[in-house]
Amino acid sequence: MRTLQKITPNLWFNGNAEEAVNFYTSVFPNSQVLKKTYYPDSTEDGLADFQTSLAGKVLTVQFSLDGYEFVAINAGPEFKPTPATSFMVNFDPGRDENAREHLDEMCGKLLVGGEALMPLDTYDFSERYGWVQDRFGYTWQLILTDPEGEPRPFIIPSLMFGGEAQNQAKEAIRYYTSVFKNSQAGVVATYPANTGPAVFGSIMFADFQLENQWFAAMDSAVEQNFSFTEAVSFSVACKNQEEIDYLWEKLSADHQSEQCGWCKDKFGVSWQIIPENIDELMNLPDAFARMMEMKKIIITDFKK
Repeated sequence: MRTLQKITPNLWFNGNAEEAVNFYTSVFPNSQVLKKTYYPDSTEDGLADFQTSLAGKVLTVQFSLDGYEFVAINAGPEFKPTPATSFMVNFDPGRDENAREHLDEMCGKLLVGGEALMPLDTYDFSERYGWVQDRFGYTWQLILTDPEGEPRPFIIPSLMFGGEAQNQAKEAIRYYTSVFKNSQAGVVATYPANTGPAVFGSIMFADFQLENQWFAAMDSAVEQNFSFTEAVSFSVACKNQEEIDYLWEKLSADHQSEQCGWCKDKFGVSWQIIPENIDELMNLPDAFARMMEMKKIIITDFKK
């Protein structure tokens, strides 16, 4: 069994997960498909009635982009991504002498069928930066980093707090770093004055570690009519039921969103609190049907 990183972004697709993964692994360097899982073949095997159109098809695709792991979920049209959750892609001239050229090349590929939310250009915070929404609706912030600064991973999930979550980035960082182990704050830059809906002292940019993995966050400087959706969720691989119970208690704040180990926190961010041996459990008899009946995952219920 392959062990994913402790916290893994999951991306929701409307029946085209394999197409999307093939696209991403062609765009990003050192990328590969790791594993696929499949829906049951029939309702007799545990498939829900609303999933009959997906019988026997791919359910998830685990893949890595330059070593950073994702899961693509092949499902229906229920959830659509928004720029509230994006992925920063750090091009460091200190590691790659052709970083600028590689940034421009990747930006061009991601723009095919997509659109530029912030055009590739020079900004106050970077000599080269662009925010791109790809043809599947997911967004990427490509940035040429300062080689004199602290190094960061190539890909970092980024949370933008806008709409109903406006000006909650600071509170969210404080909360997440209190919930997860091996956590700490990194760079913090705040707004020096009220900027649109962002108030003085709110987060202009910050990064932080959860379980030794980097994340970024910011409060939106312009009015947004969107926030987080279940299209991006973060699965957390737990060692045992005790860890599942702990994280579920801390993160689940919307009981209507609880299903199959999924929950939504008080900021609207979605999580999947799952056992690290979920692949093994899903091979047990009637596992899919049992999981569909759960809200919080109960490991022993797979073995009844």
